[in-house]
Amino acid sequence: MKPKVAFICVHNSCRSQMAEALGKLYEGEVFESYSAGTQLRPTINQDAVRIINELYNINMNETQKSKLLGDIPEVDIVIKMGCNVVCPILPGKHIEDWGLEDPTGKSDEEFIKTAKIIEEKIKNLAKRIKNEEIKL
Repeated sequence: MKPKVAFICVHNSCRSQMAEALGKLYEGEVFESYSAGTQLRPTINQDAVRIINELYNINMNETQKSKLLGDIPEVDIVIKMGCNVVCPILPGKHIEDWGLEDPTGKSDEEFIKTAKIIEEKIKNLAKRIKNEEIKL
């Protein structure tokens, strides 16, 4: 059975949504991707939606929505995106913090940089799962 991975941040609107989309795109055969936060936003960050659509041809407006921690199933791996405030707490067998800066309100270059870092980290996470470096 594939492990379930939750990408979490406070608002579940930008970085965690990007990670959910890229997790599904690149590593759907290795793990199931979910994202959630402690506060809902009415929409996903539209700059993130636009950049992910331009770079990866995924329309997050159609495939994803803002979710609370209680809206997703129990997960095996919890990835904190990097919260400057207190990060949401979610139980998991493996927890790590990627410490990513929030690009909200910044330039497209910052969004692109964030997306590329997330892509790289997702591929690395999948490799560690496959190599059983992460104990589940």
